Amino acid sequence: MESAQAIVINQHSDNLFNPQLKKTSVEGYKFSWFDWFCLWFPPGWLILFNRHWQHYHKDPDGWNWLEYVLFLIPCGFYLALFIRWLRLGCRSPRSEVGEFNPNYQKAFRDEIIAPIVQYYFRGELNTIENLPQTGPIIVAMNHAGMCFPWDFLTLGYLLGKTRGWLVQSLAGVSLFDHTWVIWWLPPGWSKVLGGVRAELNDFEAVVQERKIILYAPEGLRGPRKGWAKRYQLEKFDLSFIQLSQCYEIPILPVICIGNENLHPWTINIKKLQRLLNLPFLPISPLMPLFILFPSMGVWAMRSHLRYYIQPLYMTHLNSNKSKKTEAYQKAQQLRDKLYSQINQLLGITAIFN
Repeated sequence: MESAQAIVINQHSDNLFNPQLKKTSVEGYKFSWFDWFCLWFPPGWLILFNRHWQHYHKDPDGWNWLEYVLFLIPCGFYLALFIRWLRLGCRSPRSEVGEFNPNYQKAFRDEIIAPIVQYYFRGELNTIENLPQTGPIIVAMNHAGMCFPWDFLTLGYLLGKTRGWLVQSLAGVSLFDHTWVIWWLPPGWSKVLGGVRAELNDFEAVVQERKIILYAPEGLRGPRKGWAKRYQLEKFDLSFIQLSQCYEIPILPVICIGNENLHPWTINIKKLQRLLNLPFLPISPLMPLFILFPSMGVWAMRSHLRYYIQPLYMTHLNSNKSKKTEAYQKAQQLRDKLYSQINQLLGITAIFN
């Protein structure tokens, strides 16, 4: 994969929502006292995300200052949402989608994600000797938390800080086009930051480009497994094994300890989740706070996210067997191996914590 310094980005797109930068050259985003307040007041995280976007992009349909202030008042988000809807002429924000912009990913990573990871999630990489110098790689990690994917955002930041990598992450389709996300975040936000829809064709397309890809083999089964199964691993999908073999790209397994605490004590109400067309519906003692402050949907509990890099895993399928059957077996063998490692690490962390 090309280094961040070697990637050339065209910032003069004719398409306003590609997305177009507000200026040819924009100064970096500097935290004001209001931004620091938003960092430490949970309903303010959504404000940070949108203010940072508006610093670099034209966003005529975005939130404004009156609405931001209402975010910080109990139930004020509902009034802010209604005011914005009226302001837009009783329609949804424009949904035109831009393309992945490595420059904006780096700016967002360094200016917004960095203080959150350093001061709040205290992310750390361990066993770095297993981390290769370059890609392409499929980084496969256990996924948990039943909340916004902070375990993946934090890992992307740490890999960028350690190796200078720009990474793309497979994400559930709800992060791209669910009604709530369309109102919460700017149009195209997930894709511009490097998100890839968790669909086979999109996954294969980004693998073909030989990039560094963050991937959750459990899919949405991981975050929605709930608190009772927080240290278990759900069934692994086999697509990453098949694509690794087909395009000769190694798999880098990573274990995250601490993501289970991002939204603790949760259960998933499956019937209501399906009825509302949500990836998961976490019910926990924190839910009354989310009802009062819906902007907290991008927030998570403070945790200590520790990542343990495992040795590279090369996929070799035996042509004497059904490729699909063997890919499934390989995926579950890797799952069992990582589950065993998680149990060992939990024993170690229990001793030292």
